Amino acid sequence: MKVAAIQMVSGTSVATNLITAQELLREAAGKGAELAILPEYFCQMALRDEQKLELGEEPGQGPLQNFLAEMANDLNLWLVGGAIPLRSDEPWRVTNSSLVYNPDGKQVARYDKIHLFAFHRGGESYDESRVQVAGSEPVTFDLPSTDGHTWRIGLSTCYDLRFPELYRQLAADLIVVPSAFTYTTGQAHWEILLRARAIENLAYVAAPAQGGKHESGRRTWGQTMIINPWGKLLAERAVDAGVVTANCDWDMMQEMRQQLPALGHRRL
Repeated sequence: MKVAAIQMVSGTSVATNLITAQELLREAAGKGAELAILPEYFCQMALRDEQKLELGEEPGQGPLQNFLAEMANDLNLWLVGGAIPLRSDEPWRVTNSSLVYNPDGKQVARYDKIHLFAFHRGGESYDESRVQVAGSEPVTFDLPSTDGHTWRIGLSTCYDLRFPELYRQLAADLIVVPSAFTYTTGQAHWEILLRARAIENLAYVAAPAQGGKHESGRRTWGQTMIINPWGKLLAERAVDAGVVTANCDWDMMQEMRQQLPALGHRRL
């Protein structure tokens, strides 16, 4: 199964970001991708957190959701829509939601980011809980691939990467991690955490990222990657917008799991 992880450097204009996302998704489809994944905040990297409230859509309706459905249908793709803000029961906070669409343009899964990022060092400070409400449920979906196998796809977002217990519950064949890692934390931990999640779960990992300098002045790490279950890097892009693709081999994954049956050796 060919997978495409899309890297962006989203700005403040939603319309411009969607045009860029459309071009990159078309490129992914042109390269034969069956599944494409957009990064976190593909629709907008805001100047201030409160803009997420302004952008928040009602679940099931809105231009961002329509865009994702249309792209999946037009390009005949399974599409993970990074993460977009959806309105919650609390008017001052939104969810950070990854939405999955099948090639018919039907939404088949929704994952609300469980772990909300906070980081404070010197003049650099983030606290997603100010305007976001955390999800509570791990989410997977089944993708019947043209390779003849049904892949279990596990959904996660950015800061979730630091919580391995989530991935144990997902028990996925392919883990997706759409992200907007900060430059500081990405430089220190991004690659090693992604490779660890692949190795310990004997699963493929596809991690599309924001990667560059944004209008707000924020700098994201980038390094979009696809990793195999042995922790081998299959493809990556350091910075700037682009498409990363790789073939995920079902038989190779099963062979690795048979050679090292660690998943069956778990005691806790």
